[in-house]
Parts: sequence; C-alpha cells; structure tokens
Amino acid sequence: MTDFAKTYTVRWADLDPNIHMRHSAYTDYAAQVRLEYLAEHGFTMAQFAKLAIGPILFREDTRFFKEVGLSEVIRVTAELAGINEDGTRWRIVHSIYKADDRLAATVTVDGAWLDLRARKLAVPPVEITAVMRQLSRHASYADIVRKSEEKV
Repeated sequence: MTDFAKTYTVRWADLDPNIHMRHSAYTDYAAQVRLEYLAEHGFTMAQFAKLAIGPILFREDTRFFKEVGLSEVIRVTAELAGINEDGTRWRIVHSIYKADDRLAATVTVDGAWLDLRARKLAVPPVEITAVMRQLSRHASYADIVRKSEEKV
C-alpha cells in the first residue's frame, strides 16, 4: 500500500474575504493530489484522453477544523476509503494538515469513471483499479457493494 501526500504553499488566490483559505480551495488541493497520484502511476491527463476515460465525482464532503492562512505550507494526503470489486466506484479521504501536523480539514469524495465518448459510467482498465488499490487505506475503509439493480 502506498502512502501518498503532497506539500503545497497556500496562494493569495486561495484566500477568501476573511483572509483564510476559502472553502473551495480545500477541494482544489484534494483534486490536485488525486490527479498527481494517478499521473505518478502512469495515468496522466494525456493517458486518460487516449483511453477516453476520466474520473468523476458524485459527492464531496469537506469538514473544517483549523484555519489555514496565506503562505502556510499544507500537506494533503490521499487514502482509499472504499472501492468496489471492478473498480467502477471508489471513495477517497483527503486529510489536509498544517505545517505543525494539526488537521485543518478532511475532504471525502465518492467517485467513478466516465467514458468520455459515450458520456456514461464505465468500467476502468484493470491497471487503473490496481493503482487505486495501492493507496493506503483510511481508517474508515469499507468495501463498496453496488446494488444489484445499478448498471454501469
């Protein structure tokens, strides 16, 4: 299992009128770390374009714990919180830590794979599912079991 984290410096553009990191910047950093994880494992945006497949989200849930300000260094992790048997559905929990390792926020996302030509949900290549399964498991990990009437 792979522990995956990236460090970023909070930019001026990430702030809100209260002079702390705006709510949507947390989800931006979570998305960035997911895409960097995939790219580092061979699934760049160019590769996704060739495969005509891409990740989509059904749900984002952000919980805020500590303020983050301008030029602070944050560490963003990605941990697998669930995946179904064929890899079509997955859940990732991102933890965002301040430089002193205090938890600033968590971003939990539920996602799937989209066939970019048919614009329908798709079963990903087994290599993508294998890469997803390599992520470290979050403490809340549970297999995702699809309802029998659900169709991809």
